[in-house]
Amino acid sequence: MPEISAPVIKLVRQTTEPVAAQTLRSTAAAVIAYVVAVWTLPQPAPLTAPLTALLVVQVTLYATLTTGIRRVNSVVVGVLIAIGFSALVGLSWWSLGLTIFSSLIIGRMVRVDEFVPEVAISAMLVLGVSQVAATAWDRVLETLIGAGVGLLFNLLAPPVWVQNAGVSIDELAREMGRMFRAMGEEVGGHISVAQAAARLHDARRLDHDIVAVDASLRQAEESLLLNPRIRQGLLYRIVLRTGLDTLEICAVVLRVLARTLTDLAKARTEETMFPEDVAASLRELFAQMADAIESFSTLITTPVSANAEEAESRLAAALAASRATRDVVADLLLEDVQEHPRQWQLHGALLAEVDRILDELDIDKRAERLGEELDRHSAELHERHPRLAALRRRLGSPRATQPTVPGA
Repeated sequence: MPEISAPVIKLVRQTTEPVAAQTLRSTAAAVIAYVVAVWTLPQPAPLTAPLTALLVVQVTLYATLTTGIRRVNSVVVGVLIAIGFSALVGLSWWSLGLTIFSSLIIGRMVRVDEFVPEVAISAMLVLGVSQVAATAWDRVLETLIGAGVGLLFNLLAPPVWVQNAGVSIDELAREMGRMFRAMGEEVGGHISVAQAAARLHDARRLDHDIVAVDASLRQAEESLLLNPRIRQGLLYRIVLRTGLDTLEICAVVLRVLARTLTDLAKARTEETMFPEDVAASLRELFAQMADAIESFSTLITTPVSANAEEAESRLAAALAASRATRDVVADLLLEDVQEHPRQWQLHGALLAEVDRILDELDIDKRAERLGEELDRHSAELHERHPRLAALRRRLGSPRATQPTVPGA
């Protein structure tokens, strides 16, 4: 199976610690902005330039380009307000309060959206240093220098946050795998209602984990947009997003499965939940499903994994083994129901939930879904930008030129 291009893997390895990289980038941008301002302007301490550069440098290149104008506007407006107040009344407790109040009001009037607080922040910070500025234009020029350095600096080495998203997805899958194995260990004996309810509570907590993983993935998706360091950003975004969607569905079904086992525990308080032969097969089935979930996670995080092909083989083997064991469990449960017909509907629900998870993890279904998503994005691109889509068709079909990513 074709592998991801070596430059992308090298890139991801270089961005393993995006927080540290972002810290260095912000510091370097501020220092460079200060040096440029010192060389350009006569002011002895042009601190507004590094301040603006620090504010403009965003986590991702896409955020810088899409929000840079509003952020520059907010900083410039705040600087002008501070210069006006410092020229009239200087710095005191009441002028500081009036500056902040006026900045918040004017910030809403100039429509800088989410950067309204930064108008006040910029005004407040500049108010203390603007005493040394000869004219308002000098301070505005400092702001523009800082903004320009921040915007240009982000073009040089925009960060890629795929590593963090991959780690978050993998941690989610491993937590689900741990829960499968724990449930497998519990079905072999007598389970109290409290134990089963605790497992159900753990399954419900997965919703909070998914929210955190989704936030990390959104940051990764944004870091791929307009990023010159990534040639196939759309494909990677779709692979990760559809993979997380699948895990989210599996988490919901896992919660329902935990509920089914809790109901069985309530109905069988004086006996074991399952006979020994059924429990042994269920234990094996849940362990195989845990392997499938974890292999699926490794597969969909191919931009941060060097073992995607091995993960696909493991996933295929785990799914095949799970389906075979599921059939054995179904036969054993049928025999058990014929002898003891109580709660037969819960047995059917358990098998249906297992089937749903295995179907969601199916490799062929995933490939089909990825194809549908690529077609949908191509259709949206054609609808919004028909000329760009026509140009891409002349240069070569996007679907034909995109590398086949393991997990796709």
